[in-house]
Amino acid sequence: MKYTYTKYTPSLLDDLDFDSLVSKLSDFFLSSGFGNPYDPMNEDDRTMQALHDAILDALLNGGAMSDDMLNRLMAQQADGKNDEARDAIEDLIQQIIERLSEQGLVSMAGRPNTQQMQGPGGPGPRDPHARFEVTDKALDFLGYRALRDLLGAMGRSAAGRHDTRDLATGVDAGGPPRPYEFGDTMNLDAAATVLNAVKRGSFSVGRSAGATPGSTGIDIGYEDLMITQGEYQSSCATVIMLDCSHSMVLYGEDRFTPAKRVALALSNMIQHQFPGDVIRCVLFHDSAEEVPLKQLGRVKVGPYYTNTREGLKLARRILERQKKDMRQIIMITDGKPSAVTLPDGRIYPTRRGSTRMCCARRSRKSPPAAAPAS
Repeated sequence: MKYTYTKYTPSLLDDLDFDSLVSKLSDFFLSSGFGNPYDPMNEDDRTMQALHDAILDALLNGGAMSDDMLNRLMAQQADGKNDEARDAIEDLIQQIIERLSEQGLVSMAGRPNTQQMQGPGGPGPRDPHARFEVTDKALDFLGYRALRDLLGAMGRSAAGRHDTRDLATGVDAGGPPRPYEFGDTMNLDAAATVLNAVKRGSFSVGRSAGATPGSTGIDIGYEDLMITQGEYQSSCATVIMLDCSHSMVLYGEDRFTPAKRVALALSNMIQHQFPGDVIRCVLFHDSAEEVPLKQLGRVKVGPYYTNTREGLKLARRILERQKKDMRQIIMITDGKPSAVTLPDGRIYPTRRGSTRMCCARRSRKSPPAAAPAS
């Protein structure tokens, strides 16, 4: 049996930093309706052609390709092999889409592909109705990357739970010992316990079983027990309020996608670093509604006003159902309220002089736990 050996030529996909490419596609995956804010249900940015164009832009203009990869492509173009360079880019994009699907970051949706052939063995044209969906795994990854990018430049931070001013019986000693009470964790302070018994003068001379006659011991009673105290760590209930009004994409600037990225980073941090906490998300616009955390990365802006008061009312109702020591509201918005709900249920938009009424109604009903953050 004969073997033929050839020189190994690495493919462009092998030299590509796949995680970095997915991060550069985050704005596209977190598409927030910036292109068409008047139709929140529009899904033109979820076609396979849109995914193809986004990957191409990330490769050529986003810095996803290394200098060596670009030099190889430019060398092919310099030799007059423009068609080969174009085919190499198309093959690379197709391989990236296949890997995104294999790793569960995107899933194909829409009408099933039909088998259409062009000539013997030739592939058919792309289905214009083919679409894709961003999976929960991709959104969780983007939330993690957003948290790392936001906090990466701030140095180390202690990951743990929420510290309070109170003390509790725990493994880590952090406070002075105190007498044991029924129900406490049996984390005894041996030195303080023995010292109490000595102060009480409870000596015994050879009375314990197996003791050497004439030996001296110490009888420790219930009242002598002392336990160590550590810092009491509590859980917290958090509501993230996200403004999805039309002003978030006004004046040619997309402020909603960065706001959604911050909300994803906060959600990721709370779920992983504070597992005992409760986190909810509220969208507010003309009205307000609670959305599942899994859908946070898919929400879009729309032709709405900013009804901050309704969002705070819903957030407060959610927090009142949570039996937590600490409760907080984190509001992500771009400005002042522009609408208010009247007692009859109608939405009263801002006109000249109406901002004062919106603010007055908001401050009258707002909970003190609200913490706006722009």
